Amino acid sequence: MALVDHQEADVTVTAVARVGSQVDADGDPGFVDRAKHPSWWSADVPPPRVGDRLRAVVLDDSRTPPRLSALASDIEIARALRGRG
Repeated sequence: MALVDHQEADVTVTAVARVGSQVDADGDPGFVDRAKHPSWWSADVPPPRVGDRLRAVVLDDSRTPPRLSALASDIEIARALRGRG
């Protein structure tokens, strides 16, 4: 199943780089930019590590791999766009 815009998924971090994290959503690859991980905004949240599980939402399914966000605000926006706000 391909990831689509505004879709929520439980993802696992598979690689971490300076610019963000590669993630896997049940076999579908994705990328979480470092600014779209809660640790970028709060010193109380540890940075991502390989093996971490996150709830994320698809921001842009036209990119390869799709761009996702693990920020609660982006998840809330996606829910509202899907009519589940």
